[in-house]
Amino acid sequence: MKYDDASWHYGGEFPEDLEPERGATHIGMFVSWCLLNDLAGELHTKEFPDALLKLKNRELTPGVWFIENCDEKFTDQDLNEIGNSFTAYYYESENGEFYDDYENAVGGNLESLYHIADDWCTFDKLSPVFKSKFEAWQKIEG
Repeated sequence: MKYDDASWHYGGEFPEDLEPERGATHIGMFVSWCLLNDLAGELHTKEFPDALLKLKNRELTPGVWFIENCDEKFTDQDLNEIGNSFTAYYYESENGEFYDDYENAVGGNLESLYHIADDWCTFDKLSPVFKSKFEAWQKIEG
C-alpha cells in the first residue's frame, strides 16, 4: 500500500518558486521519525541497514534521505506492523492529525507547508509531537 508519494505534491498547485524535492520534506520527516523509533520494516533493517545507519547518523536530511532511499514513495514496506498501524491512524486516515500537527509545529507564517526547511532542526521540533501522538495512540490501541 502506498501512503504518500512526493510526486503527488509537486504536481498541480505546488509553488513554482520551489524545487520539486520540497514535496518530499513532510513525508521524509515522518518516515525518518518512524525509522528512528523502532518502526522500520525489514526493507530498511535487513535489506538496507547501511542506509538506515546514515539516517541515524544524520548524514543526510530526512527529505533527502527519503528521496534517495525510498524513491520518493512512502509504502507499507517501509514500516513494521506497529508502524503501519500507527501510520494508518495518524498519517493516512481521514481524521488523522499529521498535517495539522506538522503545520502547527513547524509551519509558522510560511507561504505554504512546502516552504518548511528539510533539516534536522525541523525534525527535532516535530519529533516530540510525533512521539506524543504515538504514545497516545498506543494507549488507545492497548
